[in-house]
Amino acid sequence: MEPGNQTGTSYFILMRLNYDPTVEPLIFGFFMFTYLVTIVGNLLIIIAVSSDSHLQTPMYLFLSKLSFTDICLSTTTVPNMLKNIHTQDHSISYTGCLTQACFVLSFAVLESSVLAAMAYDRYAAICHPLNYTVIMNPQFCGLLILLSLIISTANSLLQCLMILRLSFCTNNELPLFFCELAQVIKLACSDTLINYILIYLATFIFGGIPISGIIFSYTRIVSSILKISSLRGRYKAFSTCGSHFVVVSLFYGAAVGVYICSAITVSPQITTVSYMMYTVLPQMLNPFIYSLRNRDMKKALGKLITKVSCFL
Repeated sequence: MEPGNQTGTSYFILMRLNYDPTVEPLIFGFFMFTYLVTIVGNLLIIIAVSSDSHLQTPMYLFLSKLSFTDICLSTTTVPNMLKNIHTQDHSISYTGCLTQACFVLSFAVLESSVLAAMAYDRYAAICHPLNYTVIMNPQFCGLLILLSLIISTANSLLQCLMILRLSFCTNNELPLFFCELAQVIKLACSDTLINYILIYLATFIFGGIPISGIIFSYTRIVSSILKISSLRGRYKAFSTCGSHFVVVSLFYGAAVGVYICSAITVSPQITTVSYMMYTVLPQMLNPFIYSLRNRDMKKALGKLITKVSCFL
């Protein structure tokens, strides 16, 4: 069959997380709780950063963008999954599936880019403290955010437009609870060579470059911290990047798990768990990691909660 924009299917079937009707309410409650915690936690971070003058620094600016990205990434997958569990209808339209895959890819690349920008910010703060305000000026920070948005959007549009040339036949069952680009391409019954080349190229560029930048930044950071003579100085330096390091490890550790599951043949349950670790849990845990390990964030959140309580 020759490539074209024709498709033999008008919908896809997403995988059920569990086939036991007695367990599905528990799964629904768990993901509903996870999603609400993700939204509330990240919204509090965004509001706290925007309302507290002490947090108007590059580090917290990037943190608010990371929280916004976490909200968007969770919203592209979890609500539709909750609807499917509630209605017992696990189908998704062809257009809806491609749209979801496009947004998931876009926000995943955006999160990777923001994490790389945060790593560079910590590198500048610890390795070049005297020139920090010059290096991380508002114009440069804005440029990094804008560049991240352009890169993630352009890559997502290119990848999804290339899917439109594929034809899909009778097999329309996806082994995931949401539409993911590589899994959708596997169902095509036309030539997918160009699509896979683009995916591997994009993974190398938009995954490899941020990871390389983060590794370089933390190598220089650790080297600079070890040169500090006092233990108190070392602890203070480590504390400024500890939260970011935990978030980076969580996000990219889950991404590696997803890659391994995609590269080898594993059970659908293991694949589902790996994707949950990548698209659900990091977004929920990030606000806790930053708020519990950051004194300034604790104070800002405390003031925000106090204001809300007085207003109510």
